[in-house]
Amino acid sequence: MNYAAFRQKIHISREDICLNIYAQNREKFRIKKEKTVVKNLGKIFTAALKISNEKGFQAMSMRNFSKETGLSIGALYSYFSSKDELLEMIQRQGRLMVKRLLDDHILALEDPLDRLRKAICIHIYLSEALQPWFYFSYMEAKNMNRAEKEKALASELATDLIFADIIRQGQSSGTFLPRDPQLTAGLIKAILQDWYLKRWKHAKRKISVDQYARFVLECVEAMILPCPALAGIRK
Repeated sequence: MNYAAFRQKIHISREDICLNIYAQNREKFRIKKEKTVVKNLGKIFTAALKISNEKGFQAMSMRNFSKETGLSIGALYSYFSSKDELLEMIQRQGRLMVKRLLDDHILALEDPLDRLRKAICIHIYLSEALQPWFYFSYMEAKNMNRAEKEKALASELATDLIFADIIRQGQSSGTFLPRDPQLTAGLIKAILQDWYLKRWKHAKRKISVDQYARFVLECVEAMILPCPALAGIRK
């Protein structure tokens, strides 16, 4: 699966994300008209990600936020009561989306190598499609309150666990080498994060998302597969 096939198979739009947020938080919003809420949520989240990437979410004033969204400060408070609540809303939606997509596309696969390849590609391609959110999520986790920070850390560990469980499955079947599953999963996650955290570096080198995905797969397979199996795959 390449990035183009991913985008054709998995439809991700700002409107879809805002619809999900509306469905999960409708009791909190003072505005009840769905079309209006979804439209304004799009403005709110686009502005939040833009300002965060430029100067940091905590440095954002409500006056600047109002100017960027084109909504009055009073209108903004119809959707969230504080910047902390907005931050939590964005983070929670992102965590749910990543988990849902990974679960939907790897749980049905039985072969551990197929599952690992699919999980890696899904993560890379999703972070390409939603790079501003992935960057925001990583950089702003430190600014969350204690309860939300713990949720973010738990989500980070949960993603690591998905990879670790696949690696354990492959080791049990004799497909993968007996390397430490947690350390291997953590290393894979770090390589995946490099794509959206160091976007400028890969853009400067003219590395496409498909090139990066292929390279990651080659590196991971070289690390976990016995040499005969690896040689067979490369033929």
